[in-house]
Amino acid sequence: MKGYEVRFEPDLPRRQAVGRIWQGVALLAILMGIAVLLTLLVRVFLDGLPYLRPQLFTEFPSRFPDKAGLRSALQGSIWLMVLTALLSFPLGVGAGIYLEEFAPKNAITRFIEINIANLAGVPSIIYGLLGLGLFVRGLGLGRSLLAGVLTMTLVILPVIIVSTRESLRAVPASIREAALALGASRWEMVRDHVLVYSMGGILTGMILALSRAIGETAPLITIGALTYIAFDPRGPLDIFTVLPIQIFNWVSMPQEAFHRLAAAGIVILLAVLLSMNALAIWLRNRLQKRW
Repeated sequence: MKGYEVRFEPDLPRRQAVGRIWQGVALLAILMGIAVLLTLLVRVFLDGLPYLRPQLFTEFPSRFPDKAGLRSALQGSIWLMVLTALLSFPLGVGAGIYLEEFAPKNAITRFIEINIANLAGVPSIIYGLLGLGLFVRGLGLGRSLLAGVLTMTLVILPVIIVSTRESLRAVPASIREAALALGASRWEMVRDHVLVYSMGGILTGMILALSRAIGETAPLITIGALTYIAFDPRGPLDIFTVLPIQIFNWVSMPQEAFHRLAAAGIVILLAVLLSMNALAIWLRNRLQKRW
């Protein structure tokens, strides 16, 4: 403003000191989080490793700790993840492709995009209540595996759509323009070029979404998944249980042995999660090097 002289005082020593202080605060926060996480992991591993025996994978749940196992819960988790992946992958990727490549840019599309982004942050128990009203009672599926699959599909579908769109946006526009200039149709351009270059990111988002789904408990408890199953699920219409629910059931038991069995179940669940994340990283790196 006229009549005022603005002078900038660099004062570099003070600014650098403040920067170092905040850097130390941020580092301390990271170290505290890592320390708490390592403490929990070490405690879980020490409690659970003695109970990681073969019977844990071959026996059904029991009232006796020495005979209890995770067979039905492990098979239920595998069934749930496979069927959820088969259902959510085409729906999520197809919706992401349409919104990013084919949908007109108007108010309706923007409204849909905003709602999808908001749905990705909705607590999972809300989807459980929706699954209870729509699939369990509305469609009459009961407490079946299919009701759980449809509910978990709703949980991870917004995440898959968002990650698909972000992967498609990362493809340079020059690839689209070159394909169209050579006479390819819009669908041929997307199918043969854009999807090829974005598939690594799409698969990574899909596997990370499934990693979230395999650890969800609230929506499955809401739709009525059982805590005790003494048989192998044979189809989508059978009742089921999963690893997080069985772990929750053991933690609620008063006996110390069941708590240690729950720790062993947590170790198995962590191993599955780490394997899925490692697979996502491997797929991303492999497809990036290939294309």
